[in-house]
Amino acid sequence: MRFTFILVVGWLLLVTRLPADNPPAPFVHPGLLHSAADLLRIKKMVAQSAEPWRSGFEQLRRHPQSQADWHLAGPVAEVDRFKPTCHKFDFDGNAAYQNALLWCLTGDEAHAKKAVQILNAWSGTLSQFAGRDKILGASLGSFKYVNAAELIRYTYSHWSPAEVRQFEQMMRNAVYPAIQDFATFANGNWDTGCIKTMLAIGVFCDDRVIYNRALDYYRSGSGNGRLTHYVINEAGQCQESGRDQQHAQLGLAHLAEACEIAWNQGLDLYSFADNRLLRGFEYTAQYNLGHAVPFTPFTDTTGKYKAKIISADRRGELRPIYEMVWNHYENRRGIPAPFTKLAAEKIRPEGATQGADHPGFGTLLFSRRP
Repeated sequence: MRFTFILVVGWLLLVTRLPADNPPAPFVHPGLLHSAADLLRIKKMVAQSAEPWRSGFEQLRRHPQSQADWHLAGPVAEVDRFKPTCHKFDFDGNAAYQNALLWCLTGDEAHAKKAVQILNAWSGTLSQFAGRDKILGASLGSFKYVNAAELIRYTYSHWSPAEVRQFEQMMRNAVYPAIQDFATFANGNWDTGCIKTMLAIGVFCDDRVIYNRALDYYRSGSGNGRLTHYVINEAGQCQESGRDQQHAQLGLAHLAEACEIAWNQGLDLYSFADNRLLRGFEYTAQYNLGHAVPFTPFTDTTGKYKAKIISADRRGELRPIYEMVWNHYENRRGIPAPFTKLAAEKIRPEGATQGADHPGFGTLLFSRRP
């Protein structure tokens, strides 16, 4: 295994938070959800059998899609979210990502080979996303693929340049066209999925135009997925809080994943709009832990979605999304996040997520010392 320690130094320099008008620095690699420094930290904690990393590692290690003998569900040329093709795409994407992680953490080359097999199979076959939900189909599962590819590209020397280019072409020609215009007609979790995956594609492809398109939308986009359109007020109420709690958590988590990518590239999106993202997490965690929260009747940016009261639909069903955010605000930045912490503790150690909605396994991947 090879880790480029120069990149770790570069990352440390970048997080000094240069002003936005400075010339952009080169992208840091690996630099999506996990930097080289992150991987070294996690590997060290697991080797020491330190908690909670050890328990989190067991969640990852035992998962069916983490196995080096995973039998591919695909590939297929066209993915439609309302057909089995989407499940095939998502399951193989989970397997690529989880095997890439296990390669980085254990050094077992069988996991690297499995990740490469999946990445090559799909990038050599997939041509488009189809159907009325093609934006969601492209943004959710593809995020796992590009994170896996980023890890493999910069830690495993046997993924050839030609294979890397083939994967990049899949991102540019099959995935990006489906998400490039976001989803201004839909609930915010559609937009937020586009934001995180577009950021990831921009980094992997070293494409500053794609990357900046996603950054701009996060901060000033016209749809429901813009941060201040999704977390609509300083109380933390979310655009989908009146819809149901699963979608509210989904959209918030996408925004957090976008923030983690930006952080690894030297930009602090987490603090944007006076830590508005944290307000959304605290509000949503508080309500889903059984507490009362204020609610303001609200109509979204499209005018189609009106909410008079907060929704109790699937209240209390916590998604594995809280470790990343709690560890960032409290342990990395020293900013209290009490309800987010309680939510993380309630489901610790985090395991896999629903489908390919989130990274999952946050206890292993995002825990850090204060």
